[in-house]
Amino acid sequence: MAERSFKEEVQKLRAGAGEEFRSEGILAVTKALLQAGVAYVGGYQGAPVSHLMDVLADAREILDGLGVHFESSASEATAAAMFGASVHYPLRGAITFKSTVGTNVASDALSNLASGGVTGGCLVILGEDYGEGSSIIQERSHAFAMKSQMWLLDPRPAHDSLVKAVEKGFELSEASRTPVMLTMRVRACHAHGGFVASDNKPPAFTLKDAIENPRRDVQRMALAPATFLHEHEKIHARWPAATRFVREQRLNEFLGAESEGGGGIGLIVQGGLYNTLIRALEMLGLADIWGTAQIPIYVMNVVYPMIEDEAIEFCEGRDAVLMLEEGQPEFIEQTLATVLRRADLATRVHGKDMLPRAGEYTTLVMLKGLRKFLQKHAPRLLERKPLDSGVASMLAPKVIPLVPSMPGVALKEAPGVLPRPPSFCTGCPERPIFTAIKLVEREIGRQHHVSADIGCHQFAALAPFDFGATSMGYGLGAAGAAALNANGADRRTISVMGDGGFWHNGLTSGVGNAVFNKSDNVIVVIDNGYSAATGGQDIPSSRAPNANRTTALPIEAAVRGVGVKWLRKVSHTYGLKKMKAAIRDALTTGEPGPKLVLAQSECMLNKQRRVKPQLRERAARGERVVVERFGIDPESCTGDHSCIRLSGCPSLSIRPNPDPLRKDPVATVQSSCVGCGLCGEVSHAAVLCPSFYRTELVTHAGRAERFVERVTKFVIGRLQRRLAARQFVHVA
Repeated sequence: MAERSFKEEVQKLRAGAGEEFRSEGILAVTKALLQAGVAYVGGYQGAPVSHLMDVLADAREILDGLGVHFESSASEATAAAMFGASVHYPLRGAITFKSTVGTNVASDALSNLASGGVTGGCLVILGEDYGEGSSIIQERSHAFAMKSQMWLLDPRPAHDSLVKAVEKGFELSEASRTPVMLTMRVRACHAHGGFVASDNKPPAFTLKDAIENPRRDVQRMALAPATFLHEHEKIHARWPAATRFVREQRLNEFLGAESEGGGGIGLIVQGGLYNTLIRALEMLGLADIWGTAQIPIYVMNVVYPMIEDEAIEFCEGRDAVLMLEEGQPEFIEQTLATVLRRADLATRVHGKDMLPRAGEYTTLVMLKGLRKFLQKHAPRLLERKPLDSGVASMLAPKVIPLVPSMPGVALKEAPGVLPRPPSFCTGCPERPIFTAIKLVEREIGRQHHVSADIGCHQFAALAPFDFGATSMGYGLGAAGAAALNANGADRRTISVMGDGGFWHNGLTSGVGNAVFNKSDNVIVVIDNGYSAATGGQDIPSSRAPNANRTTALPIEAAVRGVGVKWLRKVSHTYGLKKMKAAIRDALTTGEPGPKLVLAQSECMLNKQRRVKPQLRERAARGERVVVERFGIDPESCTGDHSCIRLSGCPSLSIRPNPDPLRKDPVATVQSSCVGCGLCGEVSHAAVLCPSFYRTELVTHAGRAERFVERVTKFVIGRLQRRLAARQFVHVA
């Protein structure tokens, strides 16, 4: 069950020639694939292109009608290996996944593909997850493109530019016999816009044609001695073909205009940063809201390879240019400087000397860099119009506010906002697993090295659990603890992986490797039924039936199949006693070999997406609906707050103590509670207090229930009034 459905939106993909197509960027890219005659598409979900996989899955009927094969791949490597269909056959194929981690996983297949080259057009649509909103290591796809000589597109985040990049990307790949990478930043994925559609095209050469007419050319295989020839072919044949195609098709753009007082300057920008640049120029009074700039701009929609003739043409006769290149190292800036020096041009190249070496180039970052550049080379442009007061305040040096601590006491710095680390969702079934580990560690008096993995469970590395020392890659949780396996140690190492990581890589590199090497460590596999961290997509062990994929494949059978002997399965992680017992047994048993704990409960976020609409429908029909909630009796609460420290649930908070004789705030359960019951379980497991209670919210209760409720209210009301009467005595 994916995070959201595109069943209605995908009907727009049927639009024909001349119709206006308006949508999110993700849907525009999908439409471009169909217009380009793609034959097959694969990929692995990951931000910011997860929804592209969801769109393709929901558009299966349309894809089938065009003869387009779509697969949700087991990993990024699986997706990249699909391009084997285009090595010998004129088949257009596209894959998509998150960069750079996905590119790393797919690197073997992509490197071999780039070595031998392709016949059909191959397009890799990368979710460029860079910047403060990213969830991964901060690297760029540019380095991979350079080392493998794969061409890299970074189109302007406008729908017509995105569609052109997809369609021309296939043509560029075919013209140069080289796979092409296309980066999609988060703003491009979710920006709304429109373009004039073309008709969808079925593949000119079909998969059926390829299957029934097999071809082979050993020179196209990454097999010595052909690999030695491939490098020369890349440089002397494919590279010139690519640069010629980019120049002739005018994939890069020359925008903006020379203006009086410009002083012979220009801006060079990656296409994906163009909108941010225009916004910064507008704030400086050097562009209008429609994007017309008063400074010449060379927009590099193709960032690798650099088209040297275009760069020289743009820089010739200019005193200075500013290279706006996000991230580090400054690959494009270095190449530009080399090209200009070889052409004997004296144009000054600025870039990282005026902008940060690393980090996302937000509007404010660009604003400061542009101002610095213009002050040095074209100050008259800044003097044309005074800065808006809001812009001026953004550029002004920040002053730390001071507040008095007490009357008559010196001023001190105002406290900043306390950090709020990301955490599990309310009611997440993974929360009790780490609560159990914490309690077991306290009972046996030992802490353990915990090797973490990629996924929701990585949040356990933060407060309040503080578990997790390393995370080496998706599905590599157990492999990350492989070396920490020594005879004579008085404790075992714990590793954690989710079901998504298990099927991606963990079964072989983690569990199989542990069995093969007779590891004595503990592996916790969290089975919540979905690839939850990437949007709730189905995986092989998902319980729900899926018409297009095989599901309900038990993880237990898979690990037994690779030789796991010691296994404990907890089918309801919220049962803290059973969860603790399984963890304790795994850490203390004398059995040799890897110990595997399989912890199962459905992802609460996906469960709520499934259950809430059902409850609303039942309530609308007038049927009885019962929803469980938990609460805390403020009079019984001790104010210890161990329930919060041991579960960290967002629905747990504090409030002032109603007892005037007690100062400590009491715990409270907010309305976001989903009734998982962990807070109460924690209280009893930690032998704390009986303050938690379970209640049922009933909609459309029956007559008997309503009668009992009225009687209960009457009795309680009478007792409360009698108690109040005893407490207040009138004194004459």
